[in-house]
Amino acid sequence: MEYTVMARRFRPQAFGEVVGQEAIAQALKNAIAADRVAHAYLFTGARGVGKTSTARILAKSLNCPHAQHGDPCNQCEVCHAVSEGGDIDVIEIDGASNRGIDEIRTLRANVNVRPMRCRYKIYIIDEVHMLTKEAFNALLKTLEEPPPNVKFIFCTTDPQKLPETILSRCQRFDFGTIETHRIRQRLAEIALAEGVDVEPAAIDLVARRAAGSMRDSQSLFDQLLAFGGPKVVTADVHRLLGTAPDNRLLELVRSLAARDRAQVLTQLDHTLTAGVQLAEFTDQLIACCRDLMVLTAGATGATLLSIGDDARGELESLGKQWGLQSILAALQILADTKQRMKYVSYGRILVELALVRIASLAELDMLAETIALLKSGRLPAGPAMVAPPGVTTPPLVSQSSTPRPLPPGDEKKNDITPAVPSQPAPTVSMAAPDPDPSSEPVTAIAFESGNERAVWTEVLASLPDSPRKKFLSAGRPAISGPNQLVVFLPVVYSTFKQTLDRSPDQLRELEVAVERVVGRQVRVVLDLESPPKETETSTPQAQPRELQRRPAAPDNDPYIQKALAAFSATVMRVERLEPTARPVEERLEN
Repeated sequence: MEYTVMARRFRPQAFGEVVGQEAIAQALKNAIAADRVAHAYLFTGARGVGKTSTARILAKSLNCPHAQHGDPCNQCEVCHAVSEGGDIDVIEIDGASNRGIDEIRTLRANVNVRPMRCRYKIYIIDEVHMLTKEAFNALLKTLEEPPPNVKFIFCTTDPQKLPETILSRCQRFDFGTIETHRIRQRLAEIALAEGVDVEPAAIDLVARRAAGSMRDSQSLFDQLLAFGGPKVVTADVHRLLGTAPDNRLLELVRSLAARDRAQVLTQLDHTLTAGVQLAEFTDQLIACCRDLMVLTAGATGATLLSIGDDARGELESLGKQWGLQSILAALQILADTKQRMKYVSYGRILVELALVRIASLAELDMLAETIALLKSGRLPAGPAMVAPPGVTTPPLVSQSSTPRPLPPGDEKKNDITPAVPSQPAPTVSMAAPDPDPSSEPVTAIAFESGNERAVWTEVLASLPDSPRKKFLSAGRPAISGPNQLVVFLPVVYSTFKQTLDRSPDQLRELEVAVERVVGRQVRVVLDLESPPKETETSTPQAQPRELQRRPAAPDNDPYIQKALAAFSATVMRVERLEPTARPVEERLEN
């Protein structure tokens, strides 16, 4: 006797047997009972959730002469023929291999032929989104006004690829993924029907692995029964899938939370040596971090994807120990690593790099609180956050050590010990260091026209040496109002200007520095210098030949300025290239 795969042998034959789609099944049964069946249906959803099976059940219910309450009898010749896919009045078409306009023209020609023995001629088109645009256009008129004895049932996993003209002519039903406990229950029924002793933990592992697809779970379960012995246990599932047991997975996650890098690498090596596949183990780590994130965020009743429910309490305690921010960072690192593993042959090195990075993460839960305290100027009495091992944090400067702006005439009160300036950052950072109060002028400079350069020089002198100070020193200050100072930067510094514009803290720091210099509040605005305008008379033909051959200065060449602004570049050197031969014009004149 020829063997039939499990997914076909245990395919649902009635609406009541469709697992996880009870609402859709009830709606179709009611439509059949009330004789309100539409001329076209669209079944959408993930793979293996019952779309094609429901389409066949609907076809049997419409054509079965002994149907009762919307369900087929599954005993007559029509029901058997439809179940086997050989009924002459129920035509199943694969949209992936019959996607052209010629196939649709043939369908249109056969639509007007009356059914041979049944009430309806039913067309089931699977993967209908694979049809070409021309094929859809050819189907439109027939789909909108088919003969009264013709029904269309479309099945697809990508409904967004269907034209709106097709969607508007169909009644749509969205099939959702099947819950894990429903898949577990169905697999237990199949194991009982097959007479095989399967450990409940093994069934649970297969159900979780299916990710909501009943067909995938049955295919995997069929392979497991052929792979295992008289009794199927959890170890058989792990050997078949190339995955790690729950206890090994939890041990590695505990080492990550404890930031034990050596133990993490050792456990990974032992896991891979035991036969676990690297890609599968990475998926397990991602799923475990997802479970930790969900539980730590407060969704304690959510379904777990990585391990069984018996370890839910241990995951909750581990999530509280690790911290939500650290879990989020670990999940992001693992997701990026999984994406990169598709394009390289050294996947193990990438996974080891990711695990070491995760084990090196500092405490991130208090980072948001620390940033808020720094922005408000209120620093905690104790350490704000725990530094990673081997990292020395610089001393924090208390709020009392920052001098307040003084009005003119009260400079003698400014007797404050200056704070130690921070080290200059290698790049322009979003959180700039505080100005050095030791460079404050003894007397305030009047904020009036003619003193712009003097004010700006004092402001720059109060700032610590950094790339930001270098960029600001190239600016040209100008007073545009009674309380506004505009600093015009070269066009090549447009990226630097955008960075400062997105950082209100740095602009506020400049305003505080100007306030110390002039003795009152002043608004600082950054702008770009206007590029030089070209005159109509300065054409290359009107200039002497010697000037045409002479390279233009970078500051005056508009094309160079546009290139510098586009790439945020800086001119480092200008070289003049001497021609190896005289120009063609000179040779012709001589």
